[in-house]
Amino acid sequence: MTDAKTRIDETVKANDVVLFMKGTKAMPQCGFSSRVAGVLNFMGIEFADVNVLEDDGIRQGIKEYSDWPTIPQLYVKGEFVGGCDIITEMTLSGELDQLFDQHGVTYDKDAAEKIREHNA
Repeated sequence: MTDAKTRIDETVKANDVVLFMKGTKAMPQCGFSSRVAGVLNFMGIEFADVNVLEDDGIRQGIKEYSDWPTIPQLYVKGEFVGGCDIITEMTLSGELDQLFDQHGVTYDKDAAEKIREHNA
């Protein structure tokens, strides 16, 4: 597991935004991963995607790394943010915008507002 932990740690630290997910940002393979990747893609966020289905060591290792039992998992500037439910709530409340603003992550503010308007 040390090798997987090292790879996870390097990935999280090397990228401003990382989504550990089932599938890829272009082809998610579960509804929860699709929802989070969809939000990030719609908001124009540049993010690294890690397909946990390609490596069981990463799939199990990310759960231990974050002490969070489910996938997807979003990291911003090396910090674990949450899974699908948390990201959904943060998007709708505007907290995700604030987090990106605090960390200097570029995103489409109009797109973020459209998500909220559509879900109001």
